[in-house]
Amino acid sequence: MSFLNDLLQSITERGRALTDFGALTQKATPVDQIAELSARLLSAIGEASGLATAAEILTRYEALDDSGKGAFFERLLHEFGPDVERLRDMARDFAETGDWYTANRLHAESEPGRQKLFRRLNQASGGTIALIRMRSDLLDAMKDNPDLQIVDRDFRHLFGSWFNRGFLELRKIDWQTSAAILEKIIKYEAVHEITDWQDLRGRIDPPDRRLYAFFHPRIQDEPLIFVEVALMQDMPSDIRSVLNPDRQILPPDKAKAAIFYSISDCQPGLRGISFGNFLIKQVIEELRGELPFIDRLATLSPVRGLADWLKEMAEQETSSADSKLSRALGRIEELAIDDWWTDEAAEAELRAVLMPLAAHYFVTARSRRGTPLDPISRFHLGNGARLERINWLADTSGAGLKSAYGIMVNYLYKLDEIEKNHERFVIDGTVNASAGVKKLARSDLKPLEKLPEQELGEAS
Repeated sequence: MSFLNDLLQSITERGRALTDFGALTQKATPVDQIAELSARLLSAIGEASGLATAAEILTRYEALDDSGKGAFFERLLHEFGPDVERLRDMARDFAETGDWYTANRLHAESEPGRQKLFRRLNQASGGTIALIRMRSDLLDAMKDNPDLQIVDRDFRHLFGSWFNRGFLELRKIDWQTSAAILEKIIKYEAVHEITDWQDLRGRIDPPDRRLYAFFHPRIQDEPLIFVEVALMQDMPSDIRSVLNPDRQILPPDKAKAAIFYSISDCQPGLRGISFGNFLIKQVIEELRGELPFIDRLATLSPVRGLADWLKEMAEQETSSADSKLSRALGRIEELAIDDWWTDEAAEAELRAVLMPLAAHYFVTARSRRGTPLDPISRFHLGNGARLERINWLADTSGAGLKSAYGIMVNYLYKLDEIEKNHERFVIDGTVNASAGVKKLARSDLKPLEKLPEQELGEAS
């Protein structure tokens, strides 16, 4: 890849010598100039000048502020779509002839110019990561302009092919990995913060710890997603036992369980491009090959949005003055927020109220689309895992208490059930849960009658 990048850079420099970028209209805005260069790139120009033009577009785009980037996306939306009039004519031709040749031409003409532009920009040195960052900007711009979803569909279409599992490379990250990549692991960790280099070493260097990441051949030093694994004797019920730097190191041949305790997406511009499920399954295969005696593959997963959901439920209760939930949430506020869980009597009282509701949240509650509310639950259930256990006060960090009152869950991957569980979840949304979780979910929920619906973000 280094040789290829050097070659592309050399061709690009030759192309710059052949291309007069100074000829752009001096009165035009930077966005006008980028649009003009984009139109030029889509015309029939040579390879060297094409690479030089692509590199120039990406450089000028990076120099734009947020307003300028938004204006560029507007130009992509309105000026680089398909030729509608030509499509109408070809559709009429196809309706009359119905032949495969006309259908093929119609299909080719229906491709927006944006897709062709993105493909040509991708050929530039550093083009892939630049386009990932461009889509990240687009996702931000879409918050104020939903019409830009049309442009995002083109990104998703291309990225779905470019980041196909067949192109991705799984690497085991250890203390000998380059410092550039290790720095990015620290930066991108999204579940349990890595505080410093010593903390990182404790997660990747001991023999009972593993970290695996997916990479793309065009961006060798940028991890796309990674998972942290702890080799343990049993399935843990709290994150402290996993992250404890003073724990007794377990020899790998004594391990009985492999625990996936953190999965972090690294590139915001690849949001919605699913390859996390492939990561889990390939890491399972790697672990089975290296440690065939491990008989339990499970997660210790955070919970996203449970606290907000419970508050919303409390607000919708018809008799909040007598509500167990309202009193419980009020009790947490009374107990100085961060340390309510250290009060033994209050902790027992709150556990009795919140644990059945948490089970209900996972097993029964649904979004308007009929899917489980929790995005991490959707991810693991969609991969074929089983919701095995709900753990009380498993994460008493500020983030854990804020999002789920310290609750974490274990998802269990039973190899002989993965495909069956996956099919049931995809076909009818069945939440495969252990008997203990189902029993907890059937606990008394009165007077909670009306259950709110809400959408939460994607898993990470």
